[in-house]
Amino acid sequence: MTTDQDLSLDGKSATARFAAKGIDVTPCKDQGVIKVVKRPGVEGDRPMIGDRVTVHYTGKLVNGKKFDCSRERKEPFSFNLGKGQVLKAWDVGVLSMQRGEVCTFLCKPEYAYGCAGNPDKIPPNSLVVFEMELLKFEGETLTDDGGIVRRIKLKGDGYTNPNDGASVDVHLEGSCDGRLFESRDVSFIVGEAEDKGIPLGVDRAMDKMQKGECCVLHLKPKYGFGSEGKPEYKIGPDKNITYEVTLKDFKKAKETWEMDLMEKLDLADAVKNKGNQYFKAGRYQQAIVQYHRIITWLEMECGTGIEQQKRIQDYEITAHLNLALCFLRTKEFSLVVDNCNKVIELDECNEKALYRRGEARLLRNEFTLAMADFQQVLQVNPTNRAARAQISICQSKIKEHHEQDKKTYANMFQKFAERDTKVRKEQNIMSNKHTTIHTVCF
Repeated sequence: MTTDQDLSLDGKSATARFAAKGIDVTPCKDQGVIKVVKRPGVEGDRPMIGDRVTVHYTGKLVNGKKFDCSRERKEPFSFNLGKGQVLKAWDVGVLSMQRGEVCTFLCKPEYAYGCAGNPDKIPPNSLVVFEMELLKFEGETLTDDGGIVRRIKLKGDGYTNPNDGASVDVHLEGSCDGRLFESRDVSFIVGEAEDKGIPLGVDRAMDKMQKGECCVLHLKPKYGFGSEGKPEYKIGPDKNITYEVTLKDFKKAKETWEMDLMEKLDLADAVKNKGNQYFKAGRYQQAIVQYHRIITWLEMECGTGIEQQKRIQDYEITAHLNLALCFLRTKEFSLVVDNCNKVIELDECNEKALYRRGEARLLRNEFTLAMADFQQVLQVNPTNRAARAQISICQSKIKEHHEQDKKTYANMFQKFAERDTKVRKEQNIMSNKHTTIHTVCF
């Protein structure tokens, strides 16, 4: 165990002392980060590259002078491991720790503050010491809803990633409840993994991976095999699954900025058809990916000439309408409204956009707004029987809502009246008691 007395050494002595007690945890074994364990952690899983780790730490110079301490601030520190968000020594050192472990790292300048140091705190070219406790760690969340969590077993090479439309070669190993259900090499187009029986979560993780990377993906049902499960793999409905994915190679598709307008328009038709194919098969999330691609390509394009401008607008309107329909199916009603609004900005009398926005608002119990949308539909097309029927439903819902309000307020007023009566009775009793006491006193 190290003490402040151990730290009151020059650089050579400190390195020798740590080397005698600890281990070099740097990949190249250059004694850049030497670790001494003060308290072992919990045996088992260790953090991986990309994990969100939370630590407490104290930083000192080798002479024992403290320059930073999270405990004194009473606030632990969190960062994504191996992403260059912190000192190189931290990325290297914490990767070697277990949950609950407390250890001390001696760090060379090139792994810490370098030749510049830190003004007023750390002299140039200083060895520094960090005592660290690893409180917790968790995988990197790739989606806002937490449905895809990645843990990197082996970091890839380079700085480029596959994009939508890229061709990728991967090795997959899928497991559920600890049982391996598939192991294969497969090639697919990013955005179209469903065609090869690959879950959406694997497809959506591709644009975060690098060539040579091996990662573990934890997928919730929405990004796995959903409510249907996968009978051929003996996987039931709504099961969490795990995939170990190795990206062996990839060839990027053209980026948006690399394509001219005619290329985008030609691709848009094929992508729309692919989205429609997924939609008809009930693969709404996969369809959403395709329709989003069209919007990404065309939303900033103006075109030249009336005919080209109309073609761009038609694709945008169709993509937003199809997205709205997908989000209706997935019950993401706010996104339905957002996409319908985009269509109405382009075409204020669009019957489908008004109707689908009305459906979403009705399902969100926004009955008055929904009825206004269906009434607008009738202004555009007086023969729309579905809109007329929806107006009747809205009117019934509004009436029910008003009746419920009346009951609620009636009960509320009744309770208020009963409470006031009770309070008055109690006040009268107290008043009578007070009068009796005074009578006796006099």
